[in-house]
Amino acid sequence: MLKRHRIQFPKQEAADLKQDETYFYLQGSGGQRKIRFHDYDEIYQVQGLYEQIFYDRLKCTSPAKVATILESAIKQSEDNFSELRVLDLGAGNGMMGEELKRHGISRLIGVDIITEAYEATIRDRPGLYDAYYVEDFTKLDEDTKEDIASWQCDCMVTVAALGFGDIPTKAFINAFNIIQTEGWIGFNIKESFFDISDESGFSKTIRELIFSKYLDVYHIERYRHRLSIEGIPLYYFAIAGRKKADVPDEFLESKGLLN
Repeated sequence: MLKRHRIQFPKQEAADLKQDETYFYLQGSGGQRKIRFHDYDEIYQVQGLYEQIFYDRLKCTSPAKVATILESAIKQSEDNFSELRVLDLGAGNGMMGEELKRHGISRLIGVDIITEAYEATIRDRPGLYDAYYVEDFTKLDEDTKEDIASWQCDCMVTVAALGFGDIPTKAFINAFNIIQTEGWIGFNIKESFFDISDESGFSKTIRELIFSKYLDVYHIERYRHRLSIEGIPLYYFAIAGRKKADVPDEFLESKGLLN
C-alpha cells in the first residue's frame, strides 16, 4: 500500500492564480515544501504524490475519458482498438498508458521530456511501455526520429499536457507527423483554448488543425477534467480523430504558426 502524503492547498490567494500557477504544500519530516502543480520533476520523485493530488483529491478523469472516446471513434472504422501501436506523448508516470492497457492496447511507446517521468514509470509501472524515450520533440535528431518511427505507431495520445507550455506546438506537430497516415489521434485541451479569442500559438494551431485536411475529427466532447483546489469543476474538450496526412511547414507558415 502506498504511503499517504500530507498535502495542504493554499486558501486566500488560490482563486487569483492561473491554472498553471497553482501550487500546494507538501508536509514532511524536513518541513514544508511549496510545489507548483506543473513542477512535474519534483512531484514524480515522490512516489504516489501525483496520483494522490490529481486523482484522489482533485478527481481527474482525463485518461479514462480520452481512452473512451478514442475507442468510440475507432469503432466507427474497421480498425481494431487493441491492435494499435500507440505513441503516448507526454507520458509522465504512465497514467494514460495504464488506462490504455485497461482498454486492451498491447503496444505502447512512451515519450516525455523529463527524466523524472521515465524514472517514476519504471518505479511504479515497470513493463508498462515497450519503449520509453526521454526526448525534446522540438529538437528531435534524425536518428532518434527514425528509431521512434521504426515502431510504426498508428495512434498518438496526449493527455492534460497541451497548451501550458508542457508540450509546445512544434513538439505536438512533430509527433503527429511521426504517426502513420490514417493513424488515430486522441488528446484533450482546456476549454478556453477552443475560444477564438485565445490568440496563443497552441490554441490557434489546434483550431486550424481541426478544420484542416490533415485531420478528420470523429469525436469532440466537453467534460469535467478535474476539480480546482477550491472544488470548482475545470472543463476540457476531449478530441479523437484520424490523421489524413503529415502537416507541412508550409501550412503552419501560412497560418503564422511557425516560429
